[in-house]
Amino acid sequence: MTSIILAGGKSSRLGRSKALQIIEGKSLIQWVVDRLAILSTEIIIATAHGEPIPCSSAVSIKTVADIYPGKGPLVGIYSGLIASSSPRAIVAGCDTPFLSVNLLEYMTQICSTFDVVIPRIKNKLEPLYAVYSRNCLDPIQGLLEQDERQIRKLFSMVNVKYVEEDEINRFDPEHLSFFNINNHDDLERARKLAAERRWGSEEKW
Repeated sequence: MTSIILAGGKSSRLGRSKALQIIEGKSLIQWVVDRLAILSTEIIIATAHGEPIPCSSAVSIKTVADIYPGKGPLVGIYSGLIASSSPRAIVAGCDTPFLSVNLLEYMTQICSTFDVVIPRIKNKLEPLYAVYSRNCLDPIQGLLEQDERQIRKLFSMVNVKYVEEDEINRFDPEHLSFFNINNHDDLERARKLAAERRWGSEEKW
């Protein structure tokens, strides 16, 4: 399984690079890498211009540039899938330090007959915590060439499995997998959570 980390955003609300913010002694992107490395044989980091971000892992890490610069997360998914050596890939943002490996593992176990496996809580989808097939490449390319950037437009074009709230709650009842850092308050909350719970990167929570 490949994992794709989206790190091409401008971090405008935080005012500095999200990926390099420190939580409990390591960068935010290192938190994400450590979680995904438990499930992955390859990690691809998609950035705006292919600029490397310092991080390390026991599995292979490759950095790719957004093929259509400036078109948001959808192009990061596309660029990562193009570079992936696997038929399917986990996709996550670089600003989600508390990914539930157990929930992701469950999603990878049910993904074999679907193009996308995505959590849905009430009517809210989590497209940056999902599993995508390379079958999505042609539909995504068509959307990008029409300058369509909304990821949810893809879901009417491919075979989607929605992971519902009762399934999510079995693995992540607090829904911390979907907590992402956009501003200083979010960063401080993440630091407080990490300090209180003292999670280790090798644990499969």
